[in-house]
Amino acid sequence: MRKLAAFIWITSVLLLSATLIIAHPHINKTLTATLPGDVTATITYNTTPANEMNAQKLAVGEFASPRNPRLKLSADLKAGGVTIPAGEYLIGVIKNSDKDWTMAVYPGAIKRGEKADMSKAIKLESMFSSSVGTAPHMLIDVSPGAGKFEGRVVLTIHFGSLFLAGALT
Repeated sequence: MRKLAAFIWITSVLLLSATLIIAHPHINKTLTATLPGDVTATITYNTTPANEMNAQKLAVGEFASPRNPRLKLSADLKAGGVTIPAGEYLIGVIKNSDKDWTMAVYPGAIKRGEKADMSKAIKLESMFSSSVGTAPHMLIDVSPGAGKFEGRVVLTIHFGSLFLAGALT
């Protein structure tokens, strides 16, 4: 009887520990910002764990959108040399190399298991860094730019050690 009780206790502790490790909260976030020209930008996303192994497996030239974060624009937005029409987009990245990425938005949605039609992707003027620090979960924000984006508004994605800013104005 004592062996059975000990077995049940140990099994319970192991199962509870495994549940706590697996039960990782994903937080749904919504960010709304008023950009120059009274364009309202609404971003919705889920704080997925930063798994850089998946990012590194991405083929060069491929578009990726971890957990499909969305950008909704209330009006057309002039982003550097590109115009992004009002509407809803996936926020994502395009891998140029292991050490270089471009931020892009993609109109509508991409069905699970399908690849993006790259002719539809709107590439933003981007700045990539792997020296900003580490974000254990994906973080997306709209903020004032720095460096070559000084005086502009940028969309940022921080995923593990990968940090990418894309000009929105």
